[in-house]
Amino acid sequence: MVTLETKTDFHTYDEVEAAVWKLVEEHIENGRFLTALGNGDFTAGQIAEFALQYSYYSRNFPRVLGAAIAAVEPLDRWWVPLVDNLWDEAGRGNPKGFHSKMYRSFLETAAPGVVINDEHVPQHPVGEAAKRAVQAFIDFLGQATTLQAMAAVGLGSELFAGKVMGLIGQGLRHANYNGEQRINVGFWMAHADTHEPRHYQLCKEVLLDFNEPEQLAEIYRAGAAVALSEAQFYEELYQELTGLQGTDSILLSRA
Repeated sequence: MVTLETKTDFHTYDEVEAAVWKLVEEHIENGRFLTALGNGDFTAGQIAEFALQYSYYSRNFPRVLGAAIAAVEPLDRWWVPLVDNLWDEAGRGNPKGFHSKMYRSFLETAAPGVVINDEHVPQHPVGEAAKRAVQAFIDFLGQATTLQAMAAVGLGSELFAGKVMGLIGQGLRHANYNGEQRINVGFWMAHADTHEPRHYQLCKEVLLDFNEPEQLAEIYRAGAAVALSEAQFYEELYQELTGLQGTDSILLSRA
């Protein structure tokens, strides 16, 4: 369990951003899942299982954004950045760009032979890690203030989503995972290169208006809580893929 002091002394948004990046680097970038993926340590079966489990997280992300939209004040400055993100999930109105369809192009190459229905849902059991990750995000937003909700999506997800998804895409290109059947990583690289950086910038433009120490502390704790929940998701995925027993939680606790 990661313990962070409840007393914070942030004076600028840049300090908050740097503090969340530090958590991401330690618990996600250098975590066991991304390390093993990048090293080519997983089997083809484990890569398939990852693709199948992450499909649940991916297709539920519009629900997360919907919960965030419901949590903020009904003012344009709050809901428009979140709806813009949701509109991207819908291919900005073009069915060919639906993220569910983009993910399917990855899934069909990473888990060939698995039956996928017309709604792009694979016929495969969903593990507890993916279910917990989605529900934890939605539960947080269900009790969040307007500022906490924007920080949760912005700092807790979009800040680092592009980099992490890029690392996943790069890892999936490892020679160990690409024989006769090459994995289509277009879904991952599209998020890394264009989608996530823009989504974060839209959230950041709102968060920059809140620069009092107590506001910066609130922004940090919301972002850190959700970022560490995502880190826990990757750790639990690693455990499910490798058959390891659970380890101590890396979720946020109060000092």
